[in-house]
Amino acid sequence: MHIVKVGNYEVGAGRPMLLMAGPCVLEGYERSLAIGKAVKEIAERLGMPYVFKASYDKANRSSYKSFRGPGLEEGLKIIAQIKKDLDIPAVSDIHECCQVEKAAEVLDILQIPAFLCRQTDLVYQAAKTGKVVNIKKGQFLAPWDMKNVVAKAEEAGSHNIMLTERGASFGYNNLVTDMRALPIMRDLGYPVVMDATHSVQIPGGQGTTSGGQSQYVPHMARAAAAVGIDALFLEVHDNPAEALSDGPNMVRIDALEALLKDVLAIDKIVRK
Repeated sequence: MHIVKVGNYEVGAGRPMLLMAGPCVLEGYERSLAIGKAVKEIAERLGMPYVFKASYDKANRSSYKSFRGPGLEEGLKIIAQIKKDLDIPAVSDIHECCQVEKAAEVLDILQIPAFLCRQTDLVYQAAKTGKVVNIKKGQFLAPWDMKNVVAKAEEAGSHNIMLTERGASFGYNNLVTDMRALPIMRDLGYPVVMDATHSVQIPGGQGTTSGGQSQYVPHMARAAAAVGIDALFLEVHDNPAEALSDGPNMVRIDALEALLKDVLAIDKIVRK
C-alpha cells in the first residue's frame, strides 16, 4: 500500500487512524473555529491525527436557495486562518478545475465529491498539484470501478491518493453501505476512508434538503473499523439542529469522544 503524507501525519497500513472532522459547510470563522478546536482537543486526548474539514461551497445542494457557504475566496481565507490558529491540516471539496490552483495553496487534502468522482479533468488536475487527493466513491459506482478513477490520478504522476466509501444508492432517497467496498478499494493500493455521516444520509429526503439518520453513525463507524480502515470522516457540530447543511446526519461534539473510543478499541483488535 502507498503511504500518504498529510502535514506531519502518515496515513496507511500500520499508521494511526486519521480523523477528518468538522462542520459540513463553513458557518463563519468563529463557529467553525470553535468546532475545530473542540474536535482537536478530543483527537489529542485519544492520540488521533486530526484534519479539519469544512466546505467553502456546497455546490450540490438540493435547492438553489439552500445555504452554500462563503465561496472560494472567503472560504479559503477562513480555512487558512483556522489552520494557522489550530496548527492542523485541512481538507475541503473542489468542484471545478478553475478552483484547483487556489485551493491547493491552502488545503492539505483536495477532496473530490462523490458526484464528481468520474470527472476526468477534475481528478487529473487535482492529482497534478501533488497534494493528497481524497476521492469519494460515487453513490452510483461499484467499488471495483474505482480502479479507473485511481488510474486517472496516477496518469498525473501522483500516488497521493485516498479513497472514501460513503454509501451506495439503493432505490430512491436511500443509501446503503456495502462494507466489502472498503477492502476492495484498499486492494487498489491506497488508504481507505469511511465517511460514516454521509453514509446515513437520506438524499433529498426532506424535499428541498437531504435528511439523515444520525443515530446510525456509530454503527457505521464501528462496523467500518472492524472491516479495516485507515481514516474516519465525520461531520460534527455543537448543535446539529442549527447546522446550515446536513444537520440530520451529523454527530454532536458532545457524543464524539465516546464514538471515537469505541472505534479505536475495535481498530486496535483488528490491527493485531
